[in-house]
Amino acid sequence: MSHAAHIAALPQGARAVLLERSDRAGLAHLAGHLGLIALTSLYIGFRLPLWGLLLLPQGILLCFLFTLSHECTHKTPFATPWLNELLGHAIALPLLLPFTWFRYFHLAHHRHTNDPALDPELAGGGRPRTRGAYLRHLSGWPYWSGNARVLWQNAFGEITAPYLPQRQHPALRREARLLLALYGLIALSLLVSPLALWLWLVPVLLGQPFLRLYLLAEHGHCPPVADMFANSRTTFTTRLVRFLAWNMPYHAEHHAMPNVPFHALPALHRLVAPHLRSTTRGYGRFTARYIRGLE
Repeated sequence: MSHAAHIAALPQGARAVLLERSDRAGLAHLAGHLGLIALTSLYIGFRLPLWGLLLLPQGILLCFLFTLSHECTHKTPFATPWLNELLGHAIALPLLLPFTWFRYFHLAHHRHTNDPALDPELAGGGRPRTRGAYLRHLSGWPYWSGNARVLWQNAFGEITAPYLPQRQHPALRREARLLLALYGLIALSLLVSPLALWLWLVPVLLGQPFLRLYLLAEHGHCPPVADMFANSRTTFTTRLVRFLAWNMPYHAEHHAMPNVPFHALPALHRLVAPHLRSTTRGYGRFTARYIRGLE
């Protein structure tokens, strides 16, 4: 049976509970994530003893806001629609991730998961297959340079990606130009204070490799088939990682039912766990296996 058949077989009452969105759950999780960022930011900002050691945790916390942005593309973290939009657009700035563009990019990924010809995540050669490509991937350079090109093209160039609807082109241009203006202001602020350098720029450069490792496990070495229980991987990990990633280690479950909010994914996992075909116990084990398969 495919993932679709298993999901269709779930009791109607269980499906209804799984799909319930909650401002309370979303805001509580957000408060925890932003609270940790506030603590590390204050420690770094006041240059307390050994403050430099907090740059990496700060970067990991900032980079893993990507998983909240990802959830906001599905409009699931919060029951109130404008909260999903507000947070998605707010996260765009620190992550160089224009939210309107990312929503359509990500929805195309869901429609064509792991399809080498159509999944936009696999454009430009797909996932790394050599050790050199793997190190380049972990550096974060393809992410930063790729998103910078997207931002510039959306702002001033021709918008050609087939997954971006024509009706959204004006919004994409406004979004990109606003973000570029804000980055210009941040650059000017560095002439007055290095705060943005230590609270944002250096941390996200340090933290991005950890996000790249995490994201590679979602579909890396999964088969290019339509069954979401096979083409997406659930990784069994610690509570801390699940917290940072807004429960997205339950990734096969997310792809099987994208409208299930993050806080209900553990419950969905309990219902479908016997049917998952791509799972790994821990990111360390996945990483070791991936490295062994490199050319």
